Amino acid sequence: MPQEEDGSLLEFVTPLAQNWGKLVVLPLLAGVISVSASFLIAPVYQASTTLLPPQQQQGLAAGALASLGALTGLPTGSARTAADQYVSLMLSNNATDKLINKFNLKEGYGFPQLWRTRKELLDNTAILIGKKDGLITVSVADEDPKRAALLANEYVVELRRLTSELAVTEAQERRMFFEGQLQATRDKLAQAQTALQASGFTTEALTAEPKAAAEAYARLRAELTTAEVRLQAARGRFTDATPELRQLQDTVVALRGQLNRIESARTPGSSPNADYITKYREFKYQETLFELIARQFESARVDESREGALIQVVDVATPPERKMKPKRSVYGIVASIVGFVLLAGFILLRARLRQSQKQDPDEYARWLKFKAALGFQRG
Repeated sequence: MPQEEDGSLLEFVTPLAQNWGKLVVLPLLAGVISVSASFLIAPVYQASTTLLPPQQQQGLAAGALASLGALTGLPTGSARTAADQYVSLMLSNNATDKLINKFNLKEGYGFPQLWRTRKELLDNTAILIGKKDGLITVSVADEDPKRAALLANEYVVELRRLTSELAVTEAQERRMFFEGQLQATRDKLAQAQTALQASGFTTEALTAEPKAAAEAYARLRAELTTAEVRLQAARGRFTDATPELRQLQDTVVALRGQLNRIESARTPGSSPNADYITKYREFKYQETLFELIARQFESARVDESREGALIQVVDVATPPERKMKPKRSVYGIVASIVGFVLLAGFILLRARLRQSQKQDPDEYARWLKFKAALGFQRG
């Protein structure tokens, strides 16, 4: 039995040994041809920039939920981190379309359609988040090394633009919310001032008797409105069972009760100056409300600056000196290996056919019939 195995192995190796010259020269020739053909492929360069995203502080509700999940063993979900959001922003159509228009990539990539140009840009872009350090690396591949570096750096510019326009962090959400409330209150304050002036408001009238009552009423109503605004903003961050939200709800109920008592005690129209008092109350209310919301807005801006909203660039992308592809040595090695395998298979198959022609005419006839079916010879 060992002698038969040695004989079979020898029969297998003998055809390869008889054609060793071809097995050496032809695969090497295939590798040389592959390397030569790779010079016809335009080289591609890759430029990379690394940035440190702002570290977002964890909200009270999120922290409490995470602590509860750790104590009870309940799953708290896989929340997206700030770095994940920044990657999504850079890969959004808003950012990529800006890059396409700025660098005229439709003409550069040769695609007149916007969607094909956008797809080509995204295929040439790789944005990765470091698992250990949390740094974001933006890499762009392009045939022009200078354009590759410019595109990589421009991604950071677009990220800064989007983060300044969109509410990404909790402080940014509060800042944008109170900014809208502040603008609306400013408009209402101007309207109340115009209405008060139209009713005969003068500087001397400020010293009239209704001033103290009107200011107290306005201050209480403004505090109620501010508490309602804070309650509305908190509903998006807390659940109904959290102490912070319940405390705001109790404050709103208490202030609304005090305001109802004042309004029931003094009914408009009970005095000759009722119209003046009503408009003066509205003016002082809008003025006090504007001051309170302005303070909330400034507080949100301070919190936003403390969160470190500045995106810091660790490494700026520079035009690369070495190309990313094609890797000519890899092309040559792969072509040589593939050529060797194909040539060795052909030599063994031809030896098998010759052997079957001598030892097994029926098997050789089947091979001829198979070749005729493939069109290698006429039947």
